[in-house]
Amino acid sequence: MGLRRKNKRLVVLSHEFVIQNHADTASCLVMSFLLGLMFEVSAKYAIIFIAVQYNVTYTTGDNGEQFHFYDYGPKDIATVFFYMLVAINLHAVIQEYVLDKINRRLHLSKTKHSKFNESGQLAFFYLFSFIWGASILNAEEFVMNPISLWKDYPHSRIFQVKFFYICQIAYWLHALPELYFQKIRKEDIPRQLCYICLYIAHISGAYILNLQHLGLILMVPHYLVELIFHASRLFYFSDENKQKGFTIWALLFVMVRLLTLTLSVLTFGFGLARVENPDFSIADGNFNVLPVRIGCLGAVCLTQAWMMWKFINFQLKKWREHVKNQIPKKKITNTKNKRTKKDLNRGQTS
Repeated sequence: MGLRRKNKRLVVLSHEFVIQNHADTASCLVMSFLLGLMFEVSAKYAIIFIAVQYNVTYTTGDNGEQFHFYDYGPKDIATVFFYMLVAINLHAVIQEYVLDKINRRLHLSKTKHSKFNESGQLAFFYLFSFIWGASILNAEEFVMNPISLWKDYPHSRIFQVKFFYICQIAYWLHALPELYFQKIRKEDIPRQLCYICLYIAHISGAYILNLQHLGLILMVPHYLVELIFHASRLFYFSDENKQKGFTIWALLFVMVRLLTLTLSVLTFGFGLARVENPDFSIADGNFNVLPVRIGCLGAVCLTQAWMMWKFINFQLKKWREHVKNQIPKKKITNTKNKRTKKDLNRGQTS
């Protein structure tokens, strides 16, 4: 055992060293930012990474009541970086203390092991994001008031909405280096890279273009559907007979795609078009012009069409596999029936 340990000593900054110690490195960086708050010299710099920036206070003239809203700017990059480090730490904690322990009991193959880890991580994230997003929708009553999708555009961000988007962008950005840290198989990288980039593009687009109300309403049901899928896949790996969750996922998947297209057409085609402000202004956050609306609607429609195409192919593949599995079973039953008939005929003749 001593010789093996000597052979397994890792060279500092080698690939294996970085992979095995990336969570410790991220936690040290997080602690350094938190310790920076304790000293007056470094606090003004550390606060940029930890706290939500660009607070804007409005005071009403009637009773002097103050409302706190948040704009966005370059300092948000520092905040996203900090919470990306936090996401790396949480990823490592879930992997080590939850998923790895379950994997040891299930004794999965390498392929199923990789998919189990992917679904486990995403299930935790989708569950947390769905609960958080649903609580914001309930508190702000966005669902009960569909006009809020385009009324008073550009929308002023409250703290919860901005922090939610910061955490969402940070999580999906952290997923990019995790492809390297988790040693994802080469054949799985293009698929995961594709949906990670789509999440980053759509969430960042909604954040920058001041479409946070629409983005939040579309994200919550989408995350619910993805939660059901990955939870069903986890149950399937533990017991292959548990497949009812996939049926529920398939029904909700189609419904959410229709809901996404309906709300997008309603917002970009009708709502924002009626309150169109021709003064395109990046400083004021006003992007409500025809080219931007067409681009956003086109991006949403293309993404939903691509997802439906992947979904149909997935269902056809499962159906073909089911048919292939049924053919040998029918042959076996037919041969058994023939044998029993022959035995009956012999018994009658005797």
